Amino acid sequence: MPTGSDTLWDIAIAEVEKRENPEGDGKGVEISEKSILFMGNKNGGKTTIILRCLDREEIPKPTLALEYTFGRRVRRHNTPKDVAHFWELGGGTSLVELIRIPITSSNIRAFAIVLVLDLSKPNELWTTMESLLQVTRNHVNKILTKLGKTNPEVATEIKQRMWNNLQKDHPDYELVDPFPLPLVIIGSKYDIFHEFDSEMRKIISKTLRFVSHYYGASLVFTSKSEALLQKARVLINNLAFGFDKSKSVSVDHSRPLFIPAGLDSLNQIGPPPASDSDIGKLRANTPLELWKKVFEKTFPPTSSCDLQYTKDPAQDLQYAEYEVDVMRAQKKQYWNNLPEFPKMPIIWPLSM
Repeated sequence: MPTGSDTLWDIAIAEVEKRENPEGDGKGVEISEKSILFMGNKNGGKTTIILRCLDREEIPKPTLALEYTFGRRVRRHNTPKDVAHFWELGGGTSLVELIRIPITSSNIRAFAIVLVLDLSKPNELWTTMESLLQVTRNHVNKILTKLGKTNPEVATEIKQRMWNNLQKDHPDYELVDPFPLPLVIIGSKYDIFHEFDSEMRKIISKTLRFVSHYYGASLVFTSKSEALLQKARVLINNLAFGFDKSKSVSVDHSRPLFIPAGLDSLNQIGPPPASDSDIGKLRANTPLELWKKVFEKTFPPTSSCDLQYTKDPAQDLQYAEYEVDVMRAQKKQYWNNLPEFPKMPIIWPLSM
């Protein structure tokens, strides 16, 4: 118990020890901290999903760069709350290099990725997915390479954990390439996607099933519907707080997909949605490359810039700061009031 002579630091240490050992029996309670990075299409619904997972009744605001929040959950009575750090990458693929900020060697053991793909924009789907996952994978691999030299046990643990979702006796064990971090792929705006032509829906659904299975990821389709958001929440809570994930599966292409990692197979997914003659004309070095070419034949990628419609954050009211804005306006007025000086010709000295 703290005494009058204890410093603030002594009191803090005593409080932490009390929380870790509330019964005084010498058995500390492990406090779990995990991190999740949400990324995907611009305006794809990432913020809405995060707010729903955290039970927050807030109006989603556009994410311009990289935003952070956190959530806490209790695993059982009389224990500290587990903490989950939620990062959200805005701007679609334009700011992908910012992933280096949240994913570090110190937290990589407890890090996961949630990729949110806008089903209503199939022509942007593959480009967005490929760009974000490729940059993330390269960054993670660099961290693992460094850890292999400084902390090989951790690096080995992470590499082995990549295969946890696939049993060794799974028929596709030698045919897939698991993502180095736990991965959930969410197809958002299912309500719009559901109005697509049935053949288009089938191509998109089969392709995302293949990609998810190939990367050892979970797949779920969602919208603003509470029932569909709850399915996404189940998978995210498993990543964030270790809650049990559902073992139910929905692979019917006429309904929202829900496939936890490891519960699909290439045999059930079937071949790429194209005729044998068309597939024979395509040159691909990997199954993933083949599926990409088939998909982009139906949905050619659009050449749009993610930053094209990005507003100037200095003019966005949600980032208003009175003191800063007043000083900025004064400085701008000062420079605008300066007289223009006549342009003088610059005479360079002759070289000797």
